[in-house]
This record gives sequence, structure tokens and C-alpha cells, in this order.
Amino acid sequence: MTDAHIDPERAQFDAFKALPRDTKVHMLNLVRFKEAATYEDGHALAGQGLSGAEAYRRYGIDSGPVFQRVGGTIVWRGIMEAMLIGPGGERWDAMFIAEYPSSGAFMEMVTDPVYRQAVKHRQAAVETSRLIRCSPNTSQGETVFG
Repeated sequence: MTDAHIDPERAQFDAFKALPRDTKVHMLNLVRFKEAATYEDGHALAGQGLSGAEAYRRYGIDSGPVFQRVGGTIVWRGIMEAMLIGPGGERWDAMFIAEYPSSGAFMEMVTDPVYRQAVKHRQAAVETSRLIRCSPNTSQGETVFG
């Protein structure tokens, strides 16, 4: 599949790391699940018949304590109802914004040994995804719509 975006590519991760690390970060997550989870051979759950949604749920359970320890919180979660602007066939099964006190906290999470084991569930679960770093707009300036 040409649009399978599951893990960051090296250049993307390097660009993320080059941004300021001491400011609050919002990470927009858009995730489409596989119908059936695909664990690597040798993983305890390989061949167990889990759906992508079930594997992603396990990712949340296993990574949750690390996410909370670094100060992460979910600030918004929604369910896609319809595509108003964008590719008609595009759909997202999970949509949420995770807030981190800093990008350093995010880096601490993704390099944590417990998280690195938990992310195997995400890799088994996800057909494609988008993870977009955003700066929370806390200014009282002009709002742009469109």
C-alpha cells in the first residue's frame, strides 16, 4: 500500500527533533485500523485473530502509563462522521489530539523501553495514519477560517 504511514521516516523524525523542545505540543492523530492485526512472527499475539481496533486498544493500555508519566493528556477525541473536504474514500477510525508538556516529553515517551514494546501493538493495528505536530494557538489574535 502506497499510503501506509505507520512509523515516522528518519527525515521526518529529525525535523521534529530540530524544533523547540521546551514548548507545549499538540499531536493530531488520525488513524485507520487494519481489519485484522498483523503481528510479527514470534510475537505472542501473532495468529490470535485480533482486529486492528483490538490491537490498538492494547497499545493504549500498554503505553498509557508511560504517556501519563511524561505528562501527556488527551485534549480532544472525536469520531469521523463524513468527509466534507478531502478524498471521498478517506476515513479515520481514531481521531484525537494528545497534549505533551514539551516535545522533550514526547521524545522521552517514544524512547522508553516499555513504550517501545507497546508500540508493537500499534504497528500491528494500523493500516495508515497521520501524526501532525501542532503548536497550541493560545493567542487572542485573528481567527482564520477556511
